Amino acid sequence: MIDREVLQPPIMHPSVNVLGTELKSCSTDPLTGWYRDGCCNTDDNDRGSHTVCCVVTQDFLEFAKAQGNDLMTPAPHFSFPGLKPGDSWCVCARTWLAAVHAGSACPVDLEATHEEALSIIPFDLLETHAV
Repeated sequence: MIDREVLQPPIMHPSVNVLGTELKSCSTDPLTGWYRDGCCNTDDNDRGSHTVCCVVTQDFLEFAKAQGNDLMTPAPHFSFPGLKPGDSWCVCARTWLAAVHAGSACPVDLEATHEEALSIIPFDLLETHAV
């Protein structure tokens, strides 16, 4: 017998930001998000928790690359243009938190950061880096 629950696609978590209000768009140019919908929406398959809307800096981009996540190099086969300082992007909550501890955190847009980020990052830490 096939377990039908296993075959069900994941359900997007409610689009609520860390302030408890409607999740705002993070970026449509470049198009970001786990769903590539411009927002930091998430679901249970998003193991990296791409929930933190950041305005990336050169320092953060270099930190991410050193951790094995090169966000600067274009990857046309994934329709990924590569990021440059000033771009907004939904980044993995743990990557952003690691960048904080390394002194490489970039600014965060609280209205566009999904509430799910709070399961990894304390609100006051996000607030300290808010734009």
